Amino acid sequence: MIDIKVLITEKSKLSVRKQCDLLGLPRSSFYYTPKGESQENLEIMSRMDKHILEEPTAGVLTMQSMLKDLGLLASYERVRRLMRKANIRPIYPRRHLTVLGEKKYIHPYLLKDLEISRPNQVWEIDITYIPMRHGFMYLTAIIDVYSRYIVGWGLSNSLDAESSLQVVREAVATHGEPEILNSDQGSQFTCKEYINYLKSRNIKISMDGKGRALDNIYIERFWRTIKYQHIFLNPADNGLDLYTGIKKWINRYHNRDHQGIERKKPKNIFKNAA
Repeated sequence: MIDIKVLITEKSKLSVRKQCDLLGLPRSSFYYTPKGESQENLEIMSRMDKHILEEPTAGVLTMQSMLKDLGLLASYERVRRLMRKANIRPIYPRRHLTVLGEKKYIHPYLLKDLEISRPNQVWEIDITYIPMRHGFMYLTAIIDVYSRYIVGWGLSNSLDAESSLQVVREAVATHGEPEILNSDQGSQFTCKEYINYLKSRNIKISMDGKGRALDNIYIERFWRTIKYQHIFLNPADNGLDLYTGIKKWINRYHNRDHQGIERKKPKNIFKNAA
């Protein structure tokens, strides 16, 4: 799943008008771009995104000190805002750091001591910030825990719930319903639309304890892998380049041996057993 605006490029032989017509997209929505962050703020967000992979417990004060050591001076409020913007969440976040949804939609964690023995038994979903050469996007991905196969993923320009829910819908349409879908307590997953959809498909809802990133460890490990092996090494110039690069990388990821699954390939395990 992808925000179709990133598929349009002014470098194409087709005019922007023709590309919009083919995709059913109003031309005005393609040219509209919300106010972006300054280049310095983009650098700060990128630095913090890399640092949280090395120090998962880093909060606002730790990030502020790290940036100061790099010669980037930023106030507490600025660092906190940019951490929220980049969806950077320490394992033990400071009070009010993580934007949560409504409490009535929070569900208990169901994976403790659970033996995961087959594909589509447990999926994990999360959303992460993806730095680009001149800007950023958000990547939502769903991993099948047993096989480590990425059953669905998508890019968007915002942290809205609908973008993540669309990834879930497409994964279910392609691979069927999992027994359990685990997420954190972010606002994308603690909202009426997300909860009602999972209940309508008889999918059990599991959520991490607040601030417990290790409860969703498999998707967290996937973020670390894709960022170090692809994103940081190949900063994309635009959304289309980002989408194409991620698609190729995930295909390679599915077809290579993984130590966590006895040096087997995720695609083989998922396809052969699902």
